[in-house]
Amino acid sequence: MDLALLGRAWADRSGDRRRRVAVTTAVIAGITAVDVVATLRAGRARRARRRLVRMELAVTVNTPASEAYRFWRNLENLPRFMTHLESVRADDLRRSHWVARGPAGRSISWDAEIVDDRPNESLAWRSLPGARVPNAGRVRFLPAPGDRGTEVRVQLGYAPPAGRLGRAVAKLFGEEPEQQVRDDLRRFKQVLETGEVVRSDAGPDGISLGQQLRQRPAQPLSAGSGR
Repeated sequence: MDLALLGRAWADRSGDRRRRVAVTTAVIAGITAVDVVATLRAGRARRARRRLVRMELAVTVNTPASEAYRFWRNLENLPRFMTHLESVRADDLRRSHWVARGPAGRSISWDAEIVDDRPNESLAWRSLPGARVPNAGRVRFLPAPGDRGTEVRVQLGYAPPAGRLGRAVAKLFGEEPEQQVRDDLRRFKQVLETGEVVRSDAGPDGISLGQQLRQRPAQPLSAGSGR
């Protein structure tokens, strides 16, 4: 029923009939408001799904799965090979606080929780509600073919927001986010196998200027520390 018609009916009525028209108008207006909110939320969800970035990459490390899992399970180790992370603080066995380096010296932070933990096999986490950049990930530790160590297979997904923050996130992950994660895994392999990240090793694919600018000065890492 058209709210305009109800408005005219309300003006033409008096007494109980006018009150009934007022109640009917209020009910229909409420339903319309709910419909509008649901439509807006559905629209935002569709736009967020269109922006969703997903990737799956793997690296083989010459260490047992238990060692690779143990290093990754200590989430505070992640900034040692993920250059876009400034810090990760474990609040307890499940929850943690992450801080990522943003453009122009700004930081982006969020809270996350571990949602699935299978020692020496896999680990899954996701950001908690309220994160400005919703994200989730899973890492699996699988026997590599030919008894060559462990295949570390990573799945990551994040939904950059629209607007200025979205542009900042895009700069944070670079034009090729898969390349950044591939570089992160290469550094993870170096830390596990040699105990340090060789900053000057550009590798066959090279590293971007942005990555070079974000990287800290060379800092030899002890193979045993933090594991």
